[in-house]
Amino acid sequence: MGTTQVDSLPEPKYWHLRTVLTEALDSEFAVGEILPNERDLAARFGVARATLRQALEQLELEGRLQRRRGVGTTVAPPRMGVAVGTSRHTWPGTPDDAWDPADCVRESPPASVADALGIRPGDVVYTVRRSRVTDGQPVAAELLYILPSSVPGLSDVDAPSGAARARAVLRELQRLELERQESDVELGSARAEHAKALDRLPGSPVLVVTTRYRADGRTTALSVATYRADTCRLTFGDLGGVEIHHQAAHPQAS
Repeated sequence: MGTTQVDSLPEPKYWHLRTVLTEALDSEFAVGEILPNERDLAARFGVARATLRQALEQLELEGRLQRRRGVGTTVAPPRMGVAVGTSRHTWPGTPDDAWDPADCVRESPPASVADALGIRPGDVVYTVRRSRVTDGQPVAAELLYILPSSVPGLSDVDAPSGAARARAVLRELQRLELERQESDVELGSARAEHAKALDRLPGSPVLVVTTRYRADGRTTALSVATYRADTCRLTFGDLGGVEIHHQAAHPQAS
């Protein structure tokens, strides 16, 4: 069975068009400017609309373009650096936290979250919803799952509902001694709830950062933060070793 040399493969049409479009964006269009419609762009560059769509989708994934309902395709601003890790481990909700709490409810979490927290399916936790805004633009939405046993001093009288309850839960969480936190990053697609919060279309590329907060020898809180992949460049502080996971292999520390 023969092998194919990658260098000998012809460049896909959409990738060549992506290069041409990138040059046009740099020389002809300003940030925020609306691009011509697909029919006009396809005619200008002499390509099929299917090829054009592939090129536009690639540029959106790279953060060069933004597509919004009722607006069209616009030139995106430069990616924003968003810090998601520091060398100092802290609970969420500290004074220098960049997240804004929106709501808090008691509910059963997804099965994967229940498993990570070591609870049974159907058990309830506090779910805190928070958002993150940079330069007036929504860049991330978070679901923070907290074990009720982690905030035993919380009462419904002190925090009846909404953002007030979210802030009260986070204040109580500060009373625990944080042993460590661990984060993973994955590429994903925006679900309807997150797409609405981030002003994106469902299915838009996102970066999902899952952070486990450990105290008393167990995971006591779990954060699932969804970042806009088209506008964010995640930056991490000096957190020590990085685990590289290979398919069907054990994690290796680098």
